[in-house]
Amino acid sequence: MTDLPNNPPNYPFNEALEIDVVETNDQHTSNADNFLLLDVREPHELEIAQIPGSTNIPMGDIPAALAELDIEEDTTVAVLCRTGKRSLDVAMYLQQQGFTGARSIAGGIHWWSDRLDSSLTKY
Repeated sequence: MTDLPNNPPNYPFNEALEIDVVETNDQHTSNADNFLLLDVREPHELEIAQIPGSTNIPMGDIPAALAELDIEEDTTVAVLCRTGKRSLDVAMYLQQQGFTGARSIAGGIHWWSDRLDSSLTKY
């Protein structure tokens, strides 16, 4: 799996809005300060595949849950979904709310499975 690029092939990666799976995994596994892995998928999706230690708040619950997150505005918030669409929407929303470190994980859990952990079921 290591011969794959950090982002999905032919993917229009936007550094201002996205973070790659390798950098995300490095920060997550090192328990980096000012880092949160935020999974915005629905509970039934977590039953299929989940990254240990992630925080789950379904996309539709994000606006009401912002105060509960208890994070600094410059915290790197790596937002995860299935393929990167919902997480991109949430990352943009969080940035609009002043969370400048919010980034969507490019390719979502699908690319995480392809690039880092093939034991994660793709659905």
